[in-house]
Amino acid sequence: MTDPKQTPGIGLFLDLRNPERWRRPWPEFYGRQLDLIAEAEHQGADAVWFTEHHDTDDGYLSQPLTFAAAAAARTSRMRIGTAVVLAALRHPRHLAEEAAIVDLISAGRLELGIGAGFVEHEYAAFGRDLAERYRLTDDAVREVRRLLGVVSPGPVQQPPPIWLGYQGPQGARRAGRMGTGLLSLDRRLLEPYAAGLAEGGHDPSTARMGGLLDLVVAEDPERTLARVLPHFVHQLNSYRRMAAGPRGTHRDLTVEEVAADTRGPGRIPGLSVLTPPEAVATIRRRTAGIPARHVYCWASVAGMPDDIVTEHLALLLGSVAPAVRAADPRLPA
Repeated sequence: MTDPKQTPGIGLFLDLRNPERWRRPWPEFYGRQLDLIAEAEHQGADAVWFTEHHDTDDGYLSQPLTFAAAAAARTSRMRIGTAVVLAALRHPRHLAEEAAIVDLISAGRLELGIGAGFVEHEYAAFGRDLAERYRLTDDAVREVRRLLGVVSPGPVQQPPPIWLGYQGPQGARRAGRMGTGLLSLDRRLLEPYAAGLAEGGHDPSTARMGGLLDLVVAEDPERTLARVLPHFVHQLNSYRRMAAGPRGTHRDLTVEEVAADTRGPGRIPGLSVLTPPEAVATIRRRTAGIPARHVYCWASVAGMPDDIVTEHLALLLGSVAPAVRAADPRLPA
């Protein structure tokens, strides 16, 4: 097993939601996101990760590698990741060629995270069967990996690191058998993931994990959570609608309902707004004992106010990330 005490990189996670309630003109919004990424690199971010969904009412990013290419051109050091691209909805050659271009533009900084998705209407829009998503995704990973060695022009990295965003013990085992990284920070998945690596003939010492922590950093968590809450509830309800599908039934949650489930100052299910020391302790606790290589946090939650984004990034990258990097790995988490 790789050294589980290696300090993870601290990055940002972007879905580029621009909800109608807080909407900005799209060109202005996309330009601001690229400016934010460049500034985040200047402040010390180790990586930026993009995700994918289709046909949403808030403009959720639909083409993560396209935007990744733009981010690669605006940066010079940070890793550029997808968490995740839905490989089953693309021809493997398109995905391999696009990934190679991003790796070239970034001079070898791509982290290619692939996932299966869960939204029925997205699969239907691309003529795919959701019930086949894991087989289709596994097949795509194998073919993309092969094609990355033959497409022209090829990537700088041979190949770029490939990750799978599979969840649960069975998913972790599948990722291991495929010989990829696992996009999860759930320590319960390390054992089945390592077992899968061995089953697939891969060295268990190559195990690597990474993933999202749903946290925002603020000096006054309780006040900041109250302001972020409408944005988080929008995000939460949009995922509920996706999961239900066009023929399903769901009920949108209200801000009052979500706020009532308080788990402490700045904490509700699915989101924690923490002070810098609390954020450091959380990252150390969540990554202790696993081969965590990347931790990424929301850059913004569904169009949350600019001043909260600015404070969050300044504290996350200026205070939290240096403390995580400087932490003595011999100390208990």
